[in-house]
Amino acid sequence: MRGGTSKGPFFLAKDLPSEIALRDRVLLAVMGSPDPRQIDGIGGADPLTSKVAIISRSERPGIDVDYLFAQVSIDRPLVDVSPNCGNMLAGVGPFAVEKGLLASQDPITPVTIYMVNTGNVAVARVPTPGGAVSYEGGASIAGVPATSAAIGIDFLNTAGSVCGALLPTGHALDQIAGIDATLIDNGMPVVVLRAADFGKSGHETPADLDTDKEFKLRLEQIRLVAGERMGLGDVRSKVIPKMTLVAPPRGGGDVATRTFIPHKCHAAIGVLGAVTVATACVLPGSVAVGIVPVRGGMEKRISVEHPSGEFSLEIETAETDGQLKVVRSGLVRTARELFRGEVMVPARLWDGNTSTVDAANAPSLEHG
Repeated sequence: MRGGTSKGPFFLAKDLPSEIALRDRVLLAVMGSPDPRQIDGIGGADPLTSKVAIISRSERPGIDVDYLFAQVSIDRPLVDVSPNCGNMLAGVGPFAVEKGLLASQDPITPVTIYMVNTGNVAVARVPTPGGAVSYEGGASIAGVPATSAAIGIDFLNTAGSVCGALLPTGHALDQIAGIDATLIDNGMPVVVLRAADFGKSGHETPADLDTDKEFKLRLEQIRLVAGERMGLGDVRSKVIPKMTLVAPPRGGGDVATRTFIPHKCHAAIGVLGAVTVATACVLPGSVAVGIVPVRGGMEKRISVEHPSGEFSLEIETAETDGQLKVVRSGLVRTARELFRGEVMVPARLWDGNTSTVDAANAPSLEHG
């Protein structure tokens, strides 16, 4: 399925090995990693198309489905389940309804999703006219060429989902190697930095930024220090924290961004990354001060510009004992079913048990 601006296979958890090491070997084989082209698998040789969603009916009270996200490294034998993915999340609700994991409603089916990676909850509102999932509609999102049905998503209480606190260091502004940084986690650990502090405009193309080796080395040095300060330990083999440059907007939005995941510049921006960056933009004392206009009220709409366009979010905050608390983050994404079937993996991975695993990329596949 395509979920937002990402793409990958969606599996029912019961169709994958329960033993984690074997599961990861299978996922690497499915995607064709490690190989820069992923030629021996179904990965798309890009971080945005080397993602996996693993779904199951939830036994948690008030939760419909559990969603485990896996980022499959392209050039290393690594399956990382430490981050979340809000783009792939957009496909979870439709997938769950299609697979009969919950009863559909007419015309909208709310799907309450537990994000296993971070322990947070999201509610997706899936268009289901007549009780059937509809992917057709007029909603457009930057980075996807066609329009689709709008899927509204609300993230609830995501602050500190990975690091344990919205501001893991306790400060809205830190310094690393002489550079101001906001280390923040509102669903995704992100290091927010001013593009100008690196001699950048913040409007460079991803290709231009990726070819600047000196800049990339400096960014990685900051990321390694930030990872330690955020309580993530040694992040050399992790895809978090993400690194985001912010700059004054040029396209009518509130802030321009360039995000690295973690080493390659993103063609757009991840959903939870955008939520976290937008949160930094409304945070007093952050690196966004002087870049993003200050707005009053507890509900704020933030337009985040990125290389492919714009991403609008709603951030609802409350103040408790003088501390800013994020209550809700809302946005609209789209998704589309692409194909259904089985994906073949080498028999040696299964110790001779089987040579296929059901890649339930869409509804109602009969399992052998």
